[in-house]
Amino acid sequence: MSLGKKLFSFAVIADTHVNQEEGKASSDFAVNRLANARNRYVIHALNRAKPAFTLHLGDIVHPTPHHPGFADAARSFHALAAALECPLHLTPGNHDVGDKPGDWLPVPSVSDEYLAIYERHFGKPYYAFDSHGCHFVVINAQALNSGLPCEAEQRAWLESDLAAHAGQRTFLCTHYPAFLFDPAEPGHYDNIDEPGRSWLLGLVARYGVEAVFAGHVHNFWYHLLGETEFYLLPSTAFVRLDYSELYRVGPGPERGRNDAPKLGFLIVDVHEHGHVAHPLRTQGACLGPDEKPQDVETLPPVHSRSVSRSPLGIDLRHPWAEIVDVVASGALDEFSRKRARNDDPLMALWEMGIQRLRVPLADLDDARLRERMRVLKRAGARFTVYSHNLPAGSLRQSLLDHAHLVDAWEVIAPMAGIEALAAQVADLRRGLPFAVRHSKLRRPEDRLHHGDRARHVIEHGFYLAEREQVEALRSSPGAYRAAFDGGVFRVSRGQRPWHEIGRLAAAAAGDTRDEAYVRLAADNPAEAQDDDLANANRVAETLFTAHACVGIGVWLDTFCDVDRGYFPRTGLVDRRYNPRLAGKVCRNLNSALSGGLDRVKGMHEAESRSARTLILETSDGVVALVLPHESGELRSITLHRAGTARSGPAKWIDLASGTITAASWRVGESEPPALNFEEPRPCTGPALVILKESGFLSPA
Repeated sequence: MSLGKKLFSFAVIADTHVNQEEGKASSDFAVNRLANARNRYVIHALNRAKPAFTLHLGDIVHPTPHHPGFADAARSFHALAAALECPLHLTPGNHDVGDKPGDWLPVPSVSDEYLAIYERHFGKPYYAFDSHGCHFVVINAQALNSGLPCEAEQRAWLESDLAAHAGQRTFLCTHYPAFLFDPAEPGHYDNIDEPGRSWLLGLVARYGVEAVFAGHVHNFWYHLLGETEFYLLPSTAFVRLDYSELYRVGPGPERGRNDAPKLGFLIVDVHEHGHVAHPLRTQGACLGPDEKPQDVETLPPVHSRSVSRSPLGIDLRHPWAEIVDVVASGALDEFSRKRARNDDPLMALWEMGIQRLRVPLADLDDARLRERMRVLKRAGARFTVYSHNLPAGSLRQSLLDHAHLVDAWEVIAPMAGIEALAAQVADLRRGLPFAVRHSKLRRPEDRLHHGDRARHVIEHGFYLAEREQVEALRSSPGAYRAAFDGGVFRVSRGQRPWHEIGRLAAAAAGDTRDEAYVRLAADNPAEAQDDDLANANRVAETLFTAHACVGIGVWLDTFCDVDRGYFPRTGLVDRRYNPRLAGKVCRNLNSALSGGLDRVKGMHEAESRSARTLILETSDGVVALVLPHESGELRSITLHRAGTARSGPAKWIDLASGTITAASWRVGESEPPALNFEEPRPCTGPALVILKESGFLSPA
């Protein structure tokens, strides 16, 4: 369904944990001393984003109401928040009013006394307001199941308020999430206990609440229950250490508590038909009390749900919705383990604007993963499933029964006996809504020669030189034509995506059936490809070419690092699912080009000692991708060919950071021709140069 026109935006932040004083904390953990400086940076980021208002999901301060420093921390928060340039709506957290009821919880439970202290410093613990035709509700989750007078009062108020606004688009804010993993999970530190949970979820379902935002967990999760979307937010201050169990590598700094790339907030764009929640990472950035933030222009966020063009698909080799039993830590949960799904891959895919996901057919056969596929498809994902030869048994039945979840099916099979297989594929796919493509399984005799090395590896994908063979099969009257819509062509590490995808697009001549599969992995399984700049350049080249060659589907083989086993290489994210340079470049290049390129009139390439440059001539000017050979400064980029001497303005987009700066250039008549910048351009990774000049280049 189309989202329609964007109506307005609001921000959601959580768990600021502001301290009494700058650089000091009533905490055993060193990172907590940074909370005020990190909150100051968040306020600067919010002011730049210019939301209509900001929702705060609680744990406003770190000291709890019984702590002698609570009042000082509240004053510190208000002093920081005074710089915010939009209205701020607060939700009470357990650090603000006390923990939910329970004799095992580490902080005294919510009480009338603590609620009075909260109201004195922060205002009402539950309330509602309207904005831009939408209804926003804030509740005090800590009061649920407490038996306090405020619980019955809030219960009656919420039932009445939701009934009075039935039919209006409604968003609900709570500190504790109703559930962490499953609405039927047992009570633990990170959810609302029964019977309050079922009562709240019943109201959410009855009145069709559009989204529920929750804090407390200091990590990102996303759920869909009925028609309601549930967002569990990261903190702006620190990460909860217990959730370092989600990763198969060691924890980040301070045993995971200072895993700074996981810190951030949401900007929510409300459209006519639904909303888009953009996760924005702050990277733990800090601002001192007297520090003036640098005001720079940056690219807008992208999202899988709303990006207008997302040509790059990602092969999800690692588990992408893995469930982990988090250990009983001895701090926040001591008497049982709690179950959580790792949604960090989802957050990374969302923020990069990646829609197309490649997974094994076995994922569709797994009821839990299949349900997750349904949820993510609703949020913009498009799944290609792949199988070896023709699936049988439950795999075959899953493909038939759940075809509505599938965008395409990739059959990996050798050429021997292909007509017989094609007849079976044609029979199976009859009436199914998705495309089917063939990827050639390369037998040992089909592979490239490796000298005296015995390579015990699996290879699949046609070589570009085999396209005529594929076309001959597709043009023949046999079963192959009825079975397969296109082929999958392998772009090996030693090949350049700019060349191979460009040649494939030229050969296709507007036919959209074929796809390219670009490898970050080497052909040699013992050879590591872990140069972050080289991999970021390859990702940028692949995505840039995919945007230019409309109609050719492009896949990238590595989302998450492969740091053990065969074909080790870095990917878009590391093993804690934090973006690498390649992931940041992917996000920013998709943002810069997601609106589409004007008609591409020419593709050129140039190389110098400092950088390789890929150049697109469009009907509106020139777009050049700069791929530096090493980090440093660039004073010029070589052109394929230039006309007469001239000068003019340009936009320089640093694809590592997303910052946009103005640049002045001039072109002389010297050979080789070069675009010379009046000031050196810092270049720590790939960059995009945009010139609003037509007729600037011509083929050699």
